[in-house]
Amino acid sequence: MRIDTLPRISLAFLPTPVTELKRIAAHLGGPRILIKRDDLNGLAFGGNKTRKLEFLVGEALAQGCDSVITGGSAQSNHCRQTAAAAAVAGLECHLVLGGEEPDAITGNLLLDRLLGAKVHWSGQYRKGEQIPHIAEQLRSTGKRPYVIPYGGSNPVGANGFVEAMRELAIQLEKMRQLITHIVFASSSCGTQAGMAVGARLFVPKVKVVGIRIDKDETELPFEEQMVVLANDTAKHVGAQMTFVKSDFEIRDGYLGGGYGVVGDLERNAIRLLARTEGILLDPVYTARAFGAMVDLIKKGEFSKDDCVLFWHTGGTPTLFSYAGELVRSQ
Repeated sequence: MRIDTLPRISLAFLPTPVTELKRIAAHLGGPRILIKRDDLNGLAFGGNKTRKLEFLVGEALAQGCDSVITGGSAQSNHCRQTAAAAAVAGLECHLVLGGEEPDAITGNLLLDRLLGAKVHWSGQYRKGEQIPHIAEQLRSTGKRPYVIPYGGSNPVGANGFVEAMRELAIQLEKMRQLITHIVFASSSCGTQAGMAVGARLFVPKVKVVGIRIDKDETELPFEEQMVVLANDTAKHVGAQMTFVKSDFEIRDGYLGGGYGVVGDLERNAIRLLARTEGILLDPVYTARAFGAMVDLIKKGEFSKDDCVLFWHTGGTPTLFSYAGELVRSQ
């Protein structure tokens, strides 16, 4: 495949572990449950964006860029991992973060600062809407910035999860383990689009189930964004395949109070996994997705003969910025 010849930089300790959640499965009385630990990939507290950044930063270096710029919320996991990747690659990092600078610097924002990122506050815009303007400012000073889109979600970034599915297929073969479903947090489309391409190539019988984390804030509906990105990713890696909306299973019934708003679903999921398996989820992405998976199991959407893999996409530093929300009803 063409993916083997694309520019790439090594950032993560791969493969990330796959282990079984026996105590959770016994507690729920449902299918077998495995977990893929991308929170343990070794780059500044880990996370799924590191896989995308191996290709994105690799391309930046190949193009002779001296800096990277990306955007997100104030507690963006993607931005924290981008700052770490830039440090590894020797590139200057600019982060365009939504909101205003807070009085207390905690969680991912603290790590951004420790990693040397230059932060640009963008008020109401938290999805990198002001990146083009700031990139142009950098160019006017003689910089050669490489623009990384929100979430790293373009065909270059999605390559990371095409490759991740190949990694998983090799692991499952060595374990002599079959799985029926993969459940994970789906937000900016890149992870799920890459998984969709990789699943067809390497684990075609597995159902990929994305749990929506955020509401649409763009002109193009989420499912249509997914189709476009999956088709562009397939073309980018040289895979002869086409996707339509019906190829994607996306659950959008767990949005709760909105992006970054912690409710009982997230609090209960964090406590359940922590107290049965000693594994920590983040309050914005993985707790919502894990809580959704628990709910689906309780509703009988998986049979006892199924084997479900939960893909832990990281984000645990965010726990510290949500301390007040998480200690409720302990």
